[in-house]
Amino acid sequence: MIKDIPNCDKPREKALKYGVNNLSDSELIAIILRTGTVNYSVIDIAQNILRESNTINKLNQLSISKLSEIRGVGKVKAITLMAAIELGRRSYQTAENIPLKIKSAVVVFEYFKYIFLNQKQENFIVIFLDNQKMMINYKTIFIGSLNYLSVHPREIFKSALLESCAGIILVHNHPSGDENPSVADKKTTEQMIKIGNLLQIPVIDHIIIAQNKYYSFYDNGLIK
Repeated sequence: MIKDIPNCDKPREKALKYGVNNLSDSELIAIILRTGTVNYSVIDIAQNILRESNTINKLNQLSISKLSEIRGVGKVKAITLMAAIELGRRSYQTAENIPLKIKSAVVVFEYFKYIFLNQKQENFIVIFLDNQKMMINYKTIFIGSLNYLSVHPREIFKSALLESCAGIILVHNHPSGDENPSVADKKTTEQMIKIGNLLQIPVIDHIIIAQNKYYSFYDNGLIK
């Protein structure tokens, strides 16, 4: 049991002495969960969770119901852990009041990958840019299913006109983990480019985010 562990080796004591960045994955989870059960120490429960998720990077893919089934977890601890993951996701987002200059697709990827984290449906976001490629605002325009999203140009350019923007970047996610564009993605992009040129609101890029990967239409020469 954790009470039998020397104080210097307990997660909270180690965090105070060495800093949380020096704790193991299981120790960090143990601090979030706080207590164990009659049959399992909090460290045992943390290790059970990591075994179930295979790696810390896949922990966010477990649902609350799946977490609840792991030995020693239960619904309360599952909700606590998922809330901590969501808080961490939000903390990595650039604050909305800090200007964001879109210099490359990787800037968009680093910003929005946390917004798409844990999303089980395709979400279509439009980034509105000024003439210096500074982000004015962004908006989720459409939400689809796991692998299908119906996108209507009218709603996108209506919002773009209201924002008085000089250009837009299209961003959507692939929950499947495959970052490559589908035939529908390519057709949608071509349609948006034509309409954007007519309205003098050019489509600067269309970026697909799939977990820790992304695909940029601009970087791949499909947008000039």
